[in-house]
Amino acid sequence: MADRQQRGNRGRGRARGFAGAGRGGQGQGQGHYEGRGQQPAEQAPVQQQHRQEPSTSRPQQPRGPAEAGAAGGRGAMRGNRFVPDVLRTRPVNSTVSKHGSKGKQILLQTNYFRVGRKDNESIFQYRVDFNPVVESSRLMSALVFNLKPVIGGYLFDGTQLFTRHRLRSDEVEYPTKDPISGQSYIIKLRKVGTIDGTTEMAFMIFNLINRRAMNGLKLTLIGRNYFDGQAKMSIQQYGIDLYPGYVTSIRQHEQDVLMCAELTHRVMRTDTCYMMFKTCLNQGANWRDNYKRMVLGTVVMATYGKNNTYTINDVEFNTTPESSFETSNGKITFLQYYKERYNIIIRDPRQPMLVSRAKPRDIRAGKPELIYLIPELVRATGITDEMRRNFNLMRTLADYTRLTPDKRIQRLETFNQRLQSCEESADVFRFWQTELDRRLVEVPGRVLAEEEILFNANETNKVLAGPQADWQMAFRNNPMYMSVPLRNWFVVVSAGDQNLVGSFMNCIHDVARGMRFEISKPQFEVIQNDSPAVYVDCLNRLVQQDPQMIFCVVSNDKADRYAAIKKKTCVERAIPTQVIKARTITPKGGNVRTLMSVATKVAIQMNCKLGGIPWVLRNPLTSVMVIGFDVCHDTRDKSKSYGAMVASMYGAGQKHPKFFSTVNHHSSGEELSNFMAQNVIKALHSYSNDFGGALPQRIIIYRDGVGEGQLKYVYEHEVGAIKEKLNMAYKDQAASKLTFFVVSKRIHTRLFHQKQNPIPGTIVDDIITLPERNDFFLVSQSVRQGTVSPTSYNILRDESGLNADQLQLYTFKQTHLYYNWSGSVGVPAV
Repeated sequence: MADRQQRGNRGRGRARGFAGAGRGGQGQGQGHYEGRGQQPAEQAPVQQQHRQEPSTSRPQQPRGPAEAGAAGGRGAMRGNRFVPDVLRTRPVNSTVSKHGSKGKQILLQTNYFRVGRKDNESIFQYRVDFNPVVESSRLMSALVFNLKPVIGGYLFDGTQLFTRHRLRSDEVEYPTKDPISGQSYIIKLRKVGTIDGTTEMAFMIFNLINRRAMNGLKLTLIGRNYFDGQAKMSIQQYGIDLYPGYVTSIRQHEQDVLMCAELTHRVMRTDTCYMMFKTCLNQGANWRDNYKRMVLGTVVMATYGKNNTYTINDVEFNTTPESSFETSNGKITFLQYYKERYNIIIRDPRQPMLVSRAKPRDIRAGKPELIYLIPELVRATGITDEMRRNFNLMRTLADYTRLTPDKRIQRLETFNQRLQSCEESADVFRFWQTELDRRLVEVPGRVLAEEEILFNANETNKVLAGPQADWQMAFRNNPMYMSVPLRNWFVVVSAGDQNLVGSFMNCIHDVARGMRFEISKPQFEVIQNDSPAVYVDCLNRLVQQDPQMIFCVVSNDKADRYAAIKKKTCVERAIPTQVIKARTITPKGGNVRTLMSVATKVAIQMNCKLGGIPWVLRNPLTSVMVIGFDVCHDTRDKSKSYGAMVASMYGAGQKHPKFFSTVNHHSSGEELSNFMAQNVIKALHSYSNDFGGALPQRIIIYRDGVGEGQLKYVYEHEVGAIKEKLNMAYKDQAASKLTFFVVSKRIHTRLFHQKQNPIPGTIVDDIITLPERNDFFLVSQSVRQGTVSPTSYNILRDESGLNADQLQLYTFKQTHLYYNWSGSVGVPAV
């Protein structure tokens, strides 16, 4: 990357500036504390190229400040910053309480700190214009910084300037100069509003103030979060460094403005992209394809300057460090540039250049469309699929990243102390009259009663789920609720694993006998190797015999083999399969009895695939259809997504459900919304067919895969379309009662009980919830390592007539019905 800004014509016809321009320079100048606006940017050279203007064919969806406790968001644009659209689904004067009362009362700590202002003074907002036009955000910050002696402390986001002091006039112009080129500019400031402490813009400013304060801790900005490079942990045996960091977000909660602070980590690989290039070069004729497969989509970090990060989108094998690019002083090669700018000597002048394509919002902000990177100067971040399959590596990472609750609390309190004690950070808070409370926020919580797990219809076989919601041991003395006899099935195994599989089949029969699951001896089909082609050929023969199930033992988890098996038995022929790795069924220390736990889980899965039911819970609702929906994105083609829907259907007086499922491919949000409404009607038809033409009195939908910025769209389009279809379907019957949950797993909220994890069934529906929502947090699962993550439930629409206690309890019940695990899980298992 290079760092030289082109001067001269700054019209909008071409891309201007370079990578990283303004990322560190925006929002500078609170009082006299920051002068980084004058520092030259760390940027990458770009070749002259035409700039594409933003499309007007569809509305932009800019990313906004993350919701406290949530992973991200989108919203309305304010300069180069974005203010999230607030979707209010809970009426201001609602008489229906969102707070439950059932369960044991407990006191919890959270990873939130209260934020306040020492006075109620307003903040003044000004629009900033430059003449001539400036597109480099770094240059904008440098020019505005020149005004600090005149206007005092400020926050600047690229288009809007915020200050505590009202300027001498509502419209004022200031002359200034580029500190590097000496070119003259006029900065025009026009007052556009006054901000008090209750608006969404005020919370955006709170976040700006906090990020400016965090600059004082000398952290490194990688992506959107700050990381502590000085505290990195080196794991030399795997060639990686682990950077600890922080995710913070401030917004209004029920009574107070709170900052959610969560710990995060970033994996940095010690090998550069050049080392990866040399590895591929030694692999033979396909080295180009191998190198592209290895680096495309990888996020890399520069090893110089401000350590900016980039996503690799292409490799240009015909462009090398010896290639040149245009600057205001003429052409210069990448070799010369890095020598002059950073005193870096490029060792291999013929290595192919990496290309990173800027995001549309960065292009709109004046950043270059293409950034060229030298492989030996960038390090890959994150872990590869191969690394992820390395059990020992992942266990080592977990030792560092899975912090126990007491250690997490300690680090959060230390982070707060650093912000309070660092002079530069304290000066920022002091200037903006902002206070950060030193104590973690405490909230009231409730623990719901343990659920009873039922193993037969007359409820004579039942157990309590237990304090950790794990009832696997109960299958030693109890049958499955409903079993389907397995009499005609095959086991496909390679010749070398026959004895291993034979021993495991004995374990399967032993555990099945205790669960009253009738399993006949299988027929063995021995193959010479387990390549995809051999498997497909074998399956082609077996499916002709119409077996109830095919049990496949494979040597590893290669995706192509697994895909070939599932395509043959799911797409071409509907035959249940059970695929398992030989390593999974290898006894520890040669003791076959160590496999009984694995055999129990496998037997339960096999029964489910045949149509059996391992266990049920008491269902307090009858005539109800519970729907789960999630979205999976294609990792190779990000334009493709797949929506999966499953419906559990209970008739009047029915104790166990019938099921319906469907999958759709979609490429846009509108297409997804249409498919979802259509699929709800398909599920409704299935319900009608199964229950003699009746329709459910209640429909409860748990919708996963919704980002913060998509809530308004989901509410207006998805929920609206579903309700419209339901009204048409129920025209001859009582009106449908729809309840629509948005389920969020990937949130930053954490809960602690006496410096330990809360037990399953813990509910929080006050203090850290949001006033505009009917929402709650639920801890429904237990973890053996690290800190448990609660799940957020946001009810967008509720016509059920159920109160908060009933909705929370019913949701908790649904987390006990995931039949791949004899315990509760983090989300409803519909």
